[in-house]
Amino acid sequence: MKERPVRPGGQPNLQQMMKQAQKMQQQMVAAQAELAEAELTGTAGGGLVTATVKGTGEVVAVKIDPKAVDPDDVETLEDLVVAAVHNAAQAAKELTEQKMGPLTAGLGGLGGGLGLPGF
Repeated sequence: MKERPVRPGGQPNLQQMMKQAQKMQQQMVAAQAELAEAELTGTAGGGLVTATVKGTGEVVAVKIDPKAVDPDDVETLEDLVVAAVHNAAQAAKELTEQKMGPLTAGLGGLGGGLGLPGF
C-alpha cells in the first residue's frame, strides 16, 4: 500500500513527516561537519597578508609577508590583516550558505512549514 503524506481530511501523515525531519537533520549534521573541516583562505595587499578560517568562522592562521612589515606604517599592515580576515570570513559565509541554504530553505522560517506558531 502506497503511503501518502496527507491523509484524507487534510491531516498530515506524522510518520512520514518524522522520517523527512530525521533525513533533514542527518543532512544538516553532515553539512555542519563538512563546514567544520573546511578551511578557506582570504588575502589582501596582493597576497602580502593571508588569513585562513574554518568554515565555522574560526581564524586558524594569519601569514604576513616580511615585505608588508614597515615599522613606520603599522596602520597599513593592520588594515591588510583585517581585510584578509574579512575576505576569508566572507568565503566561509558563502560556503555556509551553499551547504546549509538548500537545507534551511525547506524549513519555511521558524514554522518549519508546519504552520505551528513558534515552531
